[in-house]
Amino acid sequence: IVCMNIFVAIALLAPFGLAPVQPDSQATSTDHRRRGSHISMPDPVTSHRDINYAESGNASQTLDLFVPGTPSSPGPLPVIVNIHGGGFSAGDKKNGVDELMPLVTRGDYAAISINYRLSGEAIWPAQIHDCKAAIRWVRANAKKYNLDPDRIGVIGASAGGHLVAMLGLTGQDKSLEGNVGKHGDVSSAVKCVVDEFGPTDFLTMNAGKSSMDHDAADSPESRLIGGAIQENKDKANAASPLTHVNKVDVPFLIIHGDADPLVPHDQSVRFAAALKGAGVETALITVHGAGHGNFRNPEIAATIRRFFDKHLRGRGEEKMVDGVVENMGK
Repeated sequence: IVCMNIFVAIALLAPFGLAPVQPDSQATSTDHRRRGSHISMPDPVTSHRDINYAESGNASQTLDLFVPGTPSSPGPLPVIVNIHGGGFSAGDKKNGVDELMPLVTRGDYAAISINYRLSGEAIWPAQIHDCKAAIRWVRANAKKYNLDPDRIGVIGASAGGHLVAMLGLTGQDKSLEGNVGKHGDVSSAVKCVVDEFGPTDFLTMNAGKSSMDHDAADSPESRLIGGAIQENKDKANAASPLTHVNKVDVPFLIIHGDADPLVPHDQSVRFAAALKGAGVETALITVHGAGHGNFRNPEIAATIRRFFDKHLRGRGEEKMVDGVVENMGK
């Protein structure tokens, strides 16, 4: 899961503070899930950068917050939190955050992108502790930034998809809260989840089609838990979203390419089936011919928008269902 830093949310910008973001005339738009470090920021967007949600001084525990200059409606804004990918060992909050910018600039959402400790710095469950601390920070600081603490959605791809899935499934699990930050009495629950091609069952990843040996001691999953996954089955299961499925009222949208060479498509097929079996509202969108991200069909971004609009803004009554879309373009 190298190249896992590919997915959806916002962008980064000007110095920490309240100045509106100016557009970058040299930047170009990117295809959905195609990441670049040069990202345009349409005007007006207000940015608050490098906020340490853990109050630790550690750059691995920071977030960027983006709010529209002109909200589309009165009252606090719903929030979409982006968690980057990178095989749990690479990536940064500036990766894969441009696709949600249209949602911010049209005034409907605030967006946040977070850093978390990577596996080279700390092993599991440090990563979910950080993600939960970031959600608690958002909720605790909602009034300050005009955010709605009851309308927080999350989105992530690959390693980020794994982490947002864990957030959606363990909002009531005190054993995974950790002690990061100063808001331990605040809930880390989220309202909805978009999981893009995240690994969900570590012990069975080699059963699917993959170009890497996930059981190897140096695989992304093994490095995450601090040892070869088949030799540490309890730890591997504890870190796998599939083992945390229960009847939760948190809708899931799962998107996965059926030619993914790193995270087998079957990981999402089995995960979606388990969620549905537990009564969780779930839709699996298979992108035919797509690999590890790099989705080019504009319908994917539109589906994500409709999902957030339904569950965070109450727009649209239709229930999303499984589907297959073609990967398009170059």
